[in-house]
Amino acid sequence: MEYPAYPPRPSKEEADFINATAIDWSLGNGLAMLSPEGKGVTAVHAPITVYPSPFPKSAMANALAVQTAFNELYVRVADNEKWLEESLTDVFKLDSDFTGKLWESYLKVKATGLTQHLTLGLFRSDYIVDKHAEGYQGSAAIKQIEFNTVSISFGALSSKISQLHTYLSESGTYGETGKHIEPSVSDSLVKLSDGLAVAHKEYVATASPAGKTAVLFVVQPGERNVFDQRHLEYRLYEAYGIISYRLTLAEIREHTKYVKDAAAGFTRLVHTASGAEISLVYYRSGYAPTDYPSETEWDARVYLESTHAIKCPSLLTQISGSKKIQQILTDPAVIRQFIPETEPALVDQLEATFVKIHPMDNSPAGLKAREAAFATPERFVLKPQREGGGNNIYKENIPDFLRSTPEDTWGAYILMELIVPPDFKNKILRAGEIYDGEIISELGVFGTALWNQQTSEIKHNEQAGWLLRSKLKSSNEGGVAAGFGCIDSVYLF
Repeated sequence: MEYPAYPPRPSKEEADFINATAIDWSLGNGLAMLSPEGKGVTAVHAPITVYPSPFPKSAMANALAVQTAFNELYVRVADNEKWLEESLTDVFKLDSDFTGKLWESYLKVKATGLTQHLTLGLFRSDYIVDKHAEGYQGSAAIKQIEFNTVSISFGALSSKISQLHTYLSESGTYGETGKHIEPSVSDSLVKLSDGLAVAHKEYVATASPAGKTAVLFVVQPGERNVFDQRHLEYRLYEAYGIISYRLTLAEIREHTKYVKDAAAGFTRLVHTASGAEISLVYYRSGYAPTDYPSETEWDARVYLESTHAIKCPSLLTQISGSKKIQQILTDPAVIRQFIPETEPALVDQLEATFVKIHPMDNSPAGLKAREAAFATPERFVLKPQREGGGNNIYKENIPDFLRSTPEDTWGAYILMELIVPPDFKNKILRAGEIYDGEIISELGVFGTALWNQQTSEIKHNEQAGWLLRSKLKSSNEGGVAAGFGCIDSVYLF
């Protein structure tokens, strides 16, 4: 597939004007992050591209069309506790300090008696276009990098970058060289906040709170990506009148309390200072071992999970997003256990997005993968059971990493075949500095789902917009918050 000549090449004077306008718009509209040096009082514009990046229409259409199917697949996986336990037994042992602790926490909550079976999922499925492959029904091929079930980020800022690029285009800021650019706008800010509101309303309807209610955002201390979260919080209030509060895991016990409702048969979670009953616990932390520096944080997770507030996500839902589960689900026979037999085309659509993922355990397939990792490491990326940027091991770095890691822990990793994406030029604007060069892009499609884990009834299932992240071709990782990539928008062709 031929990509358009890109991006426009304005004069230096024009480029300086575009960059300055982009920075001003970003700061004026909350397309921003806290400065690492600002100690919570200074904001900088988020890392962004100056222009939207080209992306094939057919690939975008396929990614959007399959999202509700992926939502349903992971809902069914999260509902199947026995299958999860059997599939992850070795991972629980090998990754005992995190995935194993999540499972241990779930068992503690289960032992006390789960009362809230409603679960909210805010998901994101990440893809790269594979320029060497053909996609579903002859379209441009998108290949899934990972499926995220906890603390998905940049849904709000994705809408903002789309709006920025639209403004630069429609206001004439791009000038004559960029007047043909028509960015596509993601409605992820609206749809993700709508998903949070759906869960809040369901709690109010089913738990019959006596007084005021609120959503609790569980956040990281010193969070720099605060505006991405705040935009969701503000939209909840503006569109629905729903108030939100923010606490870290370490602050939970001090600022919330249990109110046992004997008549209802469950424990209500109450925000102590306001007296508001918490309808929904929305985790924007808790996805990495560093979020649990002590038993205080693990205790807080169990404490929250034991209440009647709806969780986003529940422990089982978070566990279902582990890399090992993603590897297992690339087998169509496994998918058919979860997708109704009446929808065979759905399996084909899902399968068309899969790239080969290999176990690194002691199974025959795992032993074969180990050999390949040493023989042809340039073909692979090695992934641990971790979320967030900066955790993967790429190409030639894999053999030395494995040699430095005890062999009996290799089973906690998966080996994914690298996708060869198209590359093109764009400009990245980070902290006021311009980086000009070849970039590659990763598309994330958001989804929201609310379901009952006891009855498996799905009450809400929607595609919820998209996110494009780009990085210089020379960089392996693409995590924006981790400092590797930038937020981008889509120019469909």
